[in-house]
Amino acid sequence: MASTSDIPVGGGKIFAEYDLVVTQPTVGTFAAFSATCTHQSCLVTTVDGGTINCPCHGSRFAITDGSVTNGPAARPLPARRIATAGTSISTA
Repeated sequence: MASTSDIPVGGGKIFAEYDLVVTQPTVGTFAAFSATCTHQSCLVTTVDGGTINCPCHGSRFAITDGSVTNGPAARPLPARRIATAGTSISTA
């Protein structure tokens, strides 16, 4: 699906075709979440400033654990499973 070098440290990348956001909060630590906002099911579109951002109503989610940092979303982004092997990231 991606290379570890595709995911910036302190940021992330959205894979809309997989409904997935992959983040790298710290060097070598990867996390993955649904790319569908828990507020009204819009697709998140950016990862910036340590948050995953939804354009529809301004909800923001932490890149570390998907928790809500700014509403109106009240629920975190659901975690998704990924696998890393060497420099490759794949869906699990």
